[in-house]
Amino acid sequence: MLRQSFRAIARTAVARPAAARSYATFNWEDPLNAKNLFTEEEVAVAETAERYCQERLQPRVLQAYRDEHYDPKILEEMGELGLLGSGIKGYGCAGVSSVAGGLITRAVERVDSGYRSGMSVQSSLVMGGIHEFGTEEQKERFLPEMARGKLIGAFGLTEPNHGSDPGSMESVAKPHPTKKGYYSLSGAKTWITNSPIADVLLVWAKLQETGKIRGFLIERKDCPPGTLETPAIKDKNGLRASITGMIQMDGVPVPEANMFPDVEGLKGPFSCLNSARYGISLGVMGALEDAIARARTYSLERKQFKGNPLARYQLIQKKLADAATDAAYGTLAAVQVGRLKDEGKVTPEMISMVKRQNCDSALRNVRVLQEIFGGNAVSDEYHIGRHVANLFVTQTYEGQSDIHSLILGRAITGIQAFV
Repeated sequence: MLRQSFRAIARTAVARPAAARSYATFNWEDPLNAKNLFTEEEVAVAETAERYCQERLQPRVLQAYRDEHYDPKILEEMGELGLLGSGIKGYGCAGVSSVAGGLITRAVERVDSGYRSGMSVQSSLVMGGIHEFGTEEQKERFLPEMARGKLIGAFGLTEPNHGSDPGSMESVAKPHPTKKGYYSLSGAKTWITNSPIADVLLVWAKLQETGKIRGFLIERKDCPPGTLETPAIKDKNGLRASITGMIQMDGVPVPEANMFPDVEGLKGPFSCLNSARYGISLGVMGALEDAIARARTYSLERKQFKGNPLARYQLIQKKLADAATDAAYGTLAAVQVGRLKDEGKVTPEMISMVKRQNCDSALRNVRVLQEIFGGNAVSDEYHIGRHVANLFVTQTYEGQSDIHSLILGRAITGIQAFV
């Protein structure tokens, strides 16, 4: 009976005139029509973010990159549009889906990874950490002002001697010798986005008594002179449009009320990192898409060999086809993980997979697209070299790609390879 039904359907399909079949027009900017998967709210969020980024951020990014300058007012501008802490419900935040949040990072990183990094640290690492692990008093005190960009946050996990091995951190917290109800924090963190301008620093340190890792909220305004220094790290090759620094602590007094109460070990920082890693997975697709658009335009306008546009040649078209395919696949994978995240079905390994794959793919493709520009790629006015330099950093931070390979390998084999 079922076979007969299927045969009838097949005959109908075969008999249908070719003229009756219709196909949508291929859109090279969204090859697999990912937009079809978005809700009306997600489309509206994406359009708002894209409009702000192209009208307000794009015109100033080149000079900011040249000068290695980050304007803190950018976070206030983002706050006015509800782009900060967008996945948090309440506390002045928009409470949109994970996919909508990812579309915001994609719009920002389409302009520059450094701008996205500054936003991600504020939104995912610090605000996300406070929302997930903080007390109600901490949430009420910090989140509304951070959502407006009036308070700037930094996230202190990486140390000079311990990058991919945070469990070996040396920063320590011990009862303050003279201030009852306070901890004294000492140690150093490095490669910390926003640290030189941060008002609130979420720092992870080991309790001297137990060796357990705990999270502390350091408020710069309350630090006595000489206890907290946050020098900038200058002369970077990438992410020059964001500000990066260190956190140097020498007996910083932190009240017990500023410690996260119920999370210990690496669960806290890793949870924050997973949220940020998801945003990166869609963010880097924005950088890749911008590189595709720029390479396409250049190849159509640049004439070589008897006045032909570069776009006429097979090698150029293959580069564009490979990049567009990887951007489309990467976007679909990130959207799927975002949906699972909101349904409570995501695993850390899924996030590791899309973060690793999309960062590697974006860097690889933009490096290849750079070849289309020939010698002109050296000029920063073509923007392609800036994306390459930035994407190397995104492939490195918040879990270098090889580390995510080991996370996936452990999940596949059941064998720990970090020893």
